[in-house]
Amino acid sequence: MRTYKTMMQQLLGFANENDLVRAVGMEGSRVNANIPADEFQDYDITYFVTDLSAFTKDDAWLSIFGTIIMLQKPEDMELFEPEEAGYSYLMLFEDDCKLDLTLRSVNDSAAYLKEDSLRTILLDKDAIFPKSIEPNDRDYWIQKPSARSFDDCCNEFWNIAPYVTKGLCRNELLFAIDHLHLMRNELLRMLAWRIGLDNGFTFSLGKHYKFIDRYLPVETWRALLSTYREDTKSNIWKSLFKCLALFRTSSQECATAFGYKYPAYDANVTRYIERFLKKYEGSLSSANV
Repeated sequence: MRTYKTMMQQLLGFANENDLVRAVGMEGSRVNANIPADEFQDYDITYFVTDLSAFTKDDAWLSIFGTIIMLQKPEDMELFEPEEAGYSYLMLFEDDCKLDLTLRSVNDSAAYLKEDSLRTILLDKDAIFPKSIEPNDRDYWIQKPSARSFDDCCNEFWNIAPYVTKGLCRNELLFAIDHLHLMRNELLRMLAWRIGLDNGFTFSLGKHYKFIDRYLPVETWRALLSTYREDTKSNIWKSLFKCLALFRTSSQECATAFGYKYPAYDANVTRYIERFLKKYEGSLSSANV
């Protein structure tokens, strides 16, 4: 695998030699001082250019960065919507380096900085960017919820739970699993708020909550992991009830600390789930929950 120094020399060397490239930005984990560097980090780079079509009409120029073994161009895809502004090339190279290279108009410079706090400028031929840019992960910090956001999270979680139940009772396991995933999204959100109570709201748990295990009690972390057991109907039931228990505990603690009202529909939905569990599975014990 190429070293960081070699990769940056190639990226900046191309930009310096090509008159159409006027500036180079860098985003993502490699500009986040709180993320230790490792071999799996992408190079998230943006070229600010005067003519996008000069690059997008032919992909041959990309070979200057190495032998590509996998290429995706989100803006050329029909099935998936692009996530970023501009035109992007997501490249995996033969030497295992990963480069996500985005082309943007030089006129997008102001928007680029406003979109994300984790951005810095590596090259600026025409001084179109401010001289001092300090990347930080402030945009990704846990946010203390408002009363409305807290209730919205609770409402979404408990509103989805009957769909998981319905899928299990009908033996539509994929339907049940998909809705359980949606429930878990809200569980993770609530657990993040609970972590904020103990640790403050001045840090990030990472993309997809990937650092959440560092802040959860060991027993809570193990319980959360157990909700991903979905290979049998019995395990899906178990995961559902474990999600309910984890969400109930964390949301009640948050409600008390924030001074928010805890929703009555927890009890209503729980009775609904238990009623249909008993009707279709017999009992909690017969379902091995």
